[in-house]
Amino acid sequence: MKNNFSFEKISIVDIKVPDDKLFIAGPCAIESYDQLLETAKFVKKNGANVLRAGAYKPRTSPHSFQGLKEEGLRILKQVKKEVGICVVTELMDIRDLEKIYDVSDIIQIGSRNMQNFSLLLEVGKQDKPILLKRGIAATVTEWINAAEYIVMGGNNKIIMCERGIRTYNDYTRNTLDISAVPIIKRETGLPVIVDPSHATGIRDLVKPMALAAIAAGADGIMVEVHPSPENALSDGKQSLYFHQFEDLMTSIKRMRL
Repeated sequence: MKNNFSFEKISIVDIKVPDDKLFIAGPCAIESYDQLLETAKFVKKNGANVLRAGAYKPRTSPHSFQGLKEEGLRILKQVKKEVGICVVTELMDIRDLEKIYDVSDIIQIGSRNMQNFSLLLEVGKQDKPILLKRGIAATVTEWINAAEYIVMGGNNKIIMCERGIRTYNDYTRNTLDISAVPIIKRETGLPVIVDPSHATGIRDLVKPMALAAIAAGADGIMVEVHPSPENALSDGKQSLYFHQFEDLMTSIKRMRL
């Protein structure tokens, strides 16, 4: 497979990928300052080096919580400074790029925008790492082509994120394609992380799938963690309780010994 990638190590403040694993954790959506601060402190204490939190939330239903938007970004910026942790948040609209750029250390392109080519070209002009999630029905080739749009803009700081694809299986939210990890690494040389939260949609499956991803050679994981998942405004069923995240990180440390 021919591609135009020229990959070098990605620097995210003091994180060097792929030498350092990316452990990204946090709530699906920013709900309040207290919620985000509590979560950020906990996940950092337990091994996360990047905080994930959405200010703009693309939801399947227009009646679902859509995020705090600019207020969410203000909270994220404040928590980032107070806790001292890198952050990643999703960009949905080119018009919000400047605001997202100001806050984030990594700019996320979500699965719904994997083939939003004008958006990909625009983030390709930026100098920050781009986290590119695989589309819900995208082939590996389509996913790689999406990354090439970013490269065309001049940015090769791309982190690929496998987050499950839609198949005939209806037990889990999506089907996690573990094989994509070694394929993407072989075909592009880009770092690959896995999001078992969105891939499964089931809290109890997040740990085994995260461990499987690490075993397959993933350069990190991205998981949802919430202080009270049963009260979460978004994706509560797939969010880990604090003690579950602590247990997951302990298990990962044991794997890597």
